[in-house]
Amino acid sequence: MRDEAAQAVETGAEWLDPMVGRIIARAGATIGLLYLLEPDKQVLRLTTVLGVSPDIAAPWKRVPVGAPAPATDALREHHLVWIRSHTELARRYPRTALILPYQFALVAAPITWGDTDWGALVLVLPPFHPPHLSRQERRRLETACRRLGRYLQEAADSGRPVRPALEPRLISPPPSRRPDPGEPVLALEFTERLPEGCCSLDLEGRIVFLTTRAAELLGRPRAELLGRLPWEALPWLYDPVYEDRYRSALVSRRPSRFTARRPPDQWLTFDMWPDGSGISVRITPTDMTGAIEDQTGRPEAAPSSPIRAGVLYQVMHLAATLTEAVGVQDVVDLVADQIMPAFDAQGLALFRADNGRLRIIGHRGYGPEMPELFDAVFYRHPRPTPVERALVSGIPSFITSPEEMERIYPGLSAISGKSAWAFLPLVASGRPVGCCLLSYDRPHPFPVEERAILTSLAGLITQALERAQLYDAKHQLAHGLQASLLPAELPGLPGLEVAARYRPATRGLDIGGDFYDLIRLNSATAAAVIGDVQGHNVTAAALMGQVRTAVHAHSAAGAAPGEVLAHTNRLLTDLNPGLFTSCLYAQIDLESRKVCLASAGHPPPLLRRPDGDTEVLPVEPGLLLGIEPGGDYPTVELPFPDGSVLALYTDGLVESPDIGLDDAIVELAKTLSRAGRQPIESLADVLLRHNLQNDSVSDDIALLLLSPYGRGTG
Repeated sequence: MRDEAAQAVETGAEWLDPMVGRIIARAGATIGLLYLLEPDKQVLRLTTVLGVSPDIAAPWKRVPVGAPAPATDALREHHLVWIRSHTELARRYPRTALILPYQFALVAAPITWGDTDWGALVLVLPPFHPPHLSRQERRRLETACRRLGRYLQEAADSGRPVRPALEPRLISPPPSRRPDPGEPVLALEFTERLPEGCCSLDLEGRIVFLTTRAAELLGRPRAELLGRLPWEALPWLYDPVYEDRYRSALVSRRPSRFTARRPPDQWLTFDMWPDGSGISVRITPTDMTGAIEDQTGRPEAAPSSPIRAGVLYQVMHLAATLTEAVGVQDVVDLVADQIMPAFDAQGLALFRADNGRLRIIGHRGYGPEMPELFDAVFYRHPRPTPVERALVSGIPSFITSPEEMERIYPGLSAISGKSAWAFLPLVASGRPVGCCLLSYDRPHPFPVEERAILTSLAGLITQALERAQLYDAKHQLAHGLQASLLPAELPGLPGLEVAARYRPATRGLDIGGDFYDLIRLNSATAAAVIGDVQGHNVTAAALMGQVRTAVHAHSAAGAAPGEVLAHTNRLLTDLNPGLFTSCLYAQIDLESRKVCLASAGHPPPLLRRPDGDTEVLPVEPGLLLGIEPGGDYPTVELPFPDGSVLALYTDGLVESPDIGLDDAIVELAKTLSRAGRQPIESLADVLLRHNLQNDSVSDDIALLLLSPYGRGTG
C-alpha cells in the first residue's frame, strides 16, 4: 500500500495533472505514465499515473536512465519510441513484454526544453490503433511534451522546481457525463432487476459496487465484499490467473472473460468491460455445457482454461535463470528444462543462424537423427520452411494441428512426427540470430495469452543466446591464448620421468596465469619451473609468457636457481605490470642425484622418497616476483634418489574453503604417499583428482611431477 504521508507532500507535480490529462485524452490513450528525472539525472521516477493502478506499473516505478525501456530510450535518444504491438514489444523489450503479456500499442516521448532533459511521457494505446503513428499524432505529442518541458524549466527558474514524488500520483479521467437528478436511484433499480449479478471494480481492482444478485452468486454478504479485492475476499478466486484477467482487461482495454468454480459445484462466468475509471463485471451462472454467447452476440464454445499459475511461476523463474546462463549449452538446457514443462510441450529445438544457414544447437523430445532430418528438409523442401519463414519475417508462427501444417507446408507434418508447432524467431537489433521451435504430440490451440508469453520469452532467449555466444567465443580465444603459452610437450631427458597437468578454472570466463616448464640444460641436468601470475585475465596470461621467457633465458645462461629468480624479478619490476608472480624453480642434477630449489612465494614442493614417505620440503620463500627489485631468493639442495617423486603444484590444487592452506598441503602429501608405486602419468591423475571432487573449480591448476630412475652414480 502506498505511503499516504509521502503522497501528501507537495512536490509541484500536482500542477501538471490537468496538462497531462489533456495530452492523454487528445492522444486517445487508455493509460498515461509521466516520468520525471531524479535530481542526479540518473533515474526516471514514475510521478503520475492515469488509467491504471500504480501497482501494475510498480516494476517501472524507478528506471535507471541506462536501462533498456521505452521511456529511457526516448529520453536518451531524444525521439519518439513507437511500439505498434505486443509482438514488437517482445522483440525490443522482452522483460517488459513478459510482465505485461497483453495486447496494446505504446508510444514514449522525451520531455525536454532547450538542452535540458526533464523526463518522459509514456502513452498506452488500444491494440486496434493503426500500425503507424500519423504525422499529426507525432507532431501533437512532440509539441505537448515540449510544453511540459517549458513549464518544468520555468518552474525551476522561478525557484519552485517540480520534483518527482516518492510515490506516483493516480489521477482520474473526467467522468464521461454527469448523472441527471434521480438517475443514480434509477440505475440502481435497473441493475437490481437483472437476473445476473453486476459489480464494478476500480482501477485498483477493488469492488466499489455490487448488486444483491451478485453477492448471492458470490456467496458472501455485500458488506464483506465492498472495498475488497475479489481474489482476496473470495478464496476460490485466490489464483494469479484471475487477477491476470483483470489486468489484461485493464491494460488492453478489451472485454475479457473467464469462468471459475464456486465450491462445491457452481460455475460462474465473469464478463469484464473496462475503461479509464474501472471495470464493469457481469456475473452469470453457467453449467459449462453448450455454447455461451459473448458480449458481441457471437456464439462461442465454453471458455478455455486460462494460463495456469504454475506456468507464470516457471516463466518468471526462466527469465531469472536465463540471466545466469554462461555458454550456449547452458541456454539450451535452461530453455528445455523450463519451457517444455511450463507449456506442456513434448519437443523443442533451438536453431542458430550461421553464415546464411540454420544450424541446430540443441533439441529435446526428438531422436538423434533430428539434425540430419531437418537439414534434409531445409534443402529439399520446395518452399521456405516455417523455421526459415519465421526467421526472415521476424513474426512468430503458431500451427495448431497437422491439418493446418499440411495445408500450409505439404509433407512437413508427417516428417516432423508432431501435431502442433510454435515457431519463435530470435531477433536481436533487427538481425535474425535463430529460431526456437516448440512442438506437441497432440493438436494445441495456443491461446492468445500463451502466444504473448511465448513471444516475450523468445526475446529473453535471444538476449541470453547472444551473451552465451559472445562468452563462448571469448572463452575459446582466451584459453587458446593460454594453451599457446604453455609448452606443447616437455623435452625428454634420459633418466627422468616427467608428467604435467593443467586444468583451467571452470567458473567464469577469465583465463589464469598458472604455468609450468621443463628446461633441458645439458644431458644430465634440467630445470623444472612452476608459477602462478596474479589475476585471471589476458594480462596475466601475457605476463606468464614473459616470465617463462625470462626463466628460459637466465637458465640457459647457467645461472643458479636463486639467481634465475632474482634476474627475473628485476625484469618484472622494471616492466611494472601491476601484477605479482609466485614461482618455484628446481634444478635437477641426475649425475649427483641432487635437486636445488628456490622459491618466490610459491607453495612448497613435495618429495616422496623411495620408501613411500612424503615430506613437505622446507624451501624458504623469497618475495613474490615483481614487488622489490632487490629481492633475495635462498636456495636449498636436497638428495633426489632414484624412485623419488618431486611434486610441484600451484595453489589451485590445495586451496579449499573448508581447510587451511598448510593443512591442505599436508593432506596432499598424504595422498601422494597413499598412491604408492604406479606410473607417473597415473600418479598425476590421482593428485589432480585430490581437489576435484566436484566439477566446479574456482582457480586453475598446474601440476608437474618429476622422478629420476637408473641414472645416478651416487
